[in-house]
Amino acid sequence: MTDISQLMQLGQQLQAKMTELQESLETRSISASSGGGMVAVTVDGKGQVRQVKIDPTCVDPRDVEMLEDLVMAALSEAQAKAQGEYEQEVRKATGGLPMNIPGLPKLF
Repeated sequence: MTDISQLMQLGQQLQAKMTELQESLETRSISASSGGGMVAVTVDGKGQVRQVKIDPTCVDPRDVEMLEDLVMAALSEAQAKAQGEYEQEVRKATGGLPMNIPGLPKLF
């Protein structure tokens, strides 16, 4: 019986760590830029966009497509960084257990 109770206790500890991780992700800021810094995007630890900054010198009404590409590149990089940080934190919290544990939230 102690094996089951130890397993239950371990599960509760893991759940508490994951709840703490979820809360901390909302306060993180992860930034990325493209076009030599002409476009910068900041996301939280969950990958949600919090800020987009565009250097006015790269706004050319004749080349909106370039600006769109720069925004997408910066956004993709910031979200990839956020996902990497999330996965790293989950590995720490779970002690290296597989990431696809039933009941654990998936952000990405």
